[in-house]
Amino acid sequence: MGQRTQAAGGCLAMALGWGAGLAVWSVDVRARLWRFEQAPDWSVLYAELPLALLGGTAAGLALWAVFARIRLRLRGSR
Repeated sequence: MGQRTQAAGGCLAMALGWGAGLAVWSVDVRARLWRFEQAPDWSVLYAELPLALLGGTAAGLALWAVFARIRLRLRGSR
């Protein structure tokens, strides 16, 4: 696998992980944002959103690294 293919795969894994983190975060966000009737809970935006995006990105890149390692081992055993 060439360097450009590896870089593209890593970027794709990061983007998919970022999207997955955003999708998980967006489930029922209105109910969490307006948890209390008096004022919005802004920690949903400045704490939960970045953590969901970073977690999704990390999970995507970790899966990409595992699959790259497995592919390297399979190719080396031939």
